[in-house]
Amino acid sequence: QVQLEESGGGVVQAGGSLRLSCQASDGTFSSDAMGWFRQAPGKGRECVGAITDSGEKTYYAWFVKGRFTISRDNARNTVYLQLNSLRPEDSAVYSCGATSDGVATNPQLYDHWGQGTQVTVTS
Repeated sequence: QVQLEESGGGVVQAGGSLRLSCQASDGTFSSDAMGWFRQAPGKGRECVGAITDSGEKTYYAWFVKGRFTISRDNARNTVYLQLNSLRPEDSAVYSCGATSDGVATNPQLYDHWGQGTQVTVTS
């Protein structure tokens, strides 16, 4: 059973940056595509970005493209999300997920999830 743990959330002013990390406990990490999702109060879970198992290909939601960067270090079983130029509307709980189905934006295709980390952007 893969366990995922996110860290790096916090409170930041608009225009600021954060770096989120997602540490996986299992050695199958390098075989899984990974995704970062977010969920704001009263809204559904939406995909922010995803990355293939090798890290060669990435996907970004249009509303974060150019501001967020997803990357991974398979030697450390960790996937990262760099958040730059943050806006108040980026405030949400950010979660990472692991899937064996390849790069996916549909959360239902993900097999494992972390608990999430809160990102709050003040204006």
